[in-house]
Amino acid sequence: MLRTWHRPLVVFGGLMVVLIPIALVGLLVDDRTVVNSPIWLKPLKFAVSLAIYSLTLAWLLTFLKRFQRVGWWAGTVLAVAGALEMVVIVGQVIRGRRSHFNFETPLDTALFSIMGSTIVVLWVTHAIVAILLWRTKIENEALSWSIRLGLVISFLGLGVGFLMTSPKPGQALDGDTLGSHTIGAPDGGSYMAITGWSTEHGDLRVGHFVGMHAIQVLPILIALLGRRANARLAWVLSGSFLGIFLLVTWQALRGQSLVQPDSTTLLTLAGIAVATALGAVWARPSKKDNKKEYALA
Repeated sequence: MLRTWHRPLVVFGGLMVVLIPIALVGLLVDDRTVVNSPIWLKPLKFAVSLAIYSLTLAWLLTFLKRFQRVGWWAGTVLAVAGALEMVVIVGQVIRGRRSHFNFETPLDTALFSIMGSTIVVLWVTHAIVAILLWRTKIENEALSWSIRLGLVISFLGLGVGFLMTSPKPGQALDGDTLGSHTIGAPDGGSYMAITGWSTEHGDLRVGHFVGMHAIQVLPILIALLGRRANARLAWVLSGSFLGIFLLVTWQALRGQSLVQPDSTTLLTLAGIAVATALGAVWARPSKKDNKKEYALA
C-alpha cells in the first residue's frame, strides 16, 4: 500500500519515526534544559507531529486524479522544507541552544530565519494540496468532506505559528528573544508533562496542535462511524472541531492556560457541545436516505 503513497513524504515521515526513539534516549541520558524544558523534548514532539502529518498527506495525495504532477511537487517541497526545519532543531539541540525565537548570535538568528522560511513554504504547499483535493472527487462523500474541511482547519492551525513570532503584552523580552509560545509571561514557566504547554498562562501551541491535526481526526471519526456517516455529519463534526480550535486559540490569546478555563471559556465550550449535539440530530439519515441507500446497494 505504501508503494502508491507520495514517496518523498513517506521517506520524511519514516525519518521522523526513526528520530522518535533517538529523542527518547536523549531525554533519558541528556539532562540539559532549554528555557526550563528538557532539551530533547522539542525534537520529540516535532518528530511525532511531523511523522503523523507527512504520512497523512502522503496518503491523501493518492486521491488525486488530476494535477498529479503539481501534487507531487507540492508534497516534495513540503517534505524538503520539513526536513530542513528538523535539521535546524536537532542541530540546535546538539549545540545546546534554543531553536525558536533565538537572536543571541548571528548564527542563531540565521538558523531561526531559515526555520521561518521553511514554515512559510510548508504553509503555502499545504494550501496547494488543499486546493487540489477540494477539486478532486472522492466517491465516499462523508470522507471527501472530512478531508476537505480538515485541510482547511489544519491550514488555519499551521497559521497560528505566525502569531508566535510577535511579542505580546506581559512578556519580558530582551534583545536576544523575539516571539514566544506563551501569552502573558515569558516561555519557561510551569508546563504540562509531554506537551510542554503552559499551566499558568495562555499557550498558542495548543491551537497550533489542535488545528494542524484536523486532517487526521476528522477522517478517522468518519471511518469509525462507518455507514452512519454522511456529508451532513462531516460538516457538523468539522464545524465542532473548528469551534474547539478557535476556542483554545482565543483562550490562549487571552493569556489563559488550557487547564485553568474561566466561566466564559466553559460557557463557550458548552455552546459548542450543544450545537454539535443538535447538528448530529439534524445530520441523521432520514428514512428516504436509507431507502435510497438500500436501493443503490
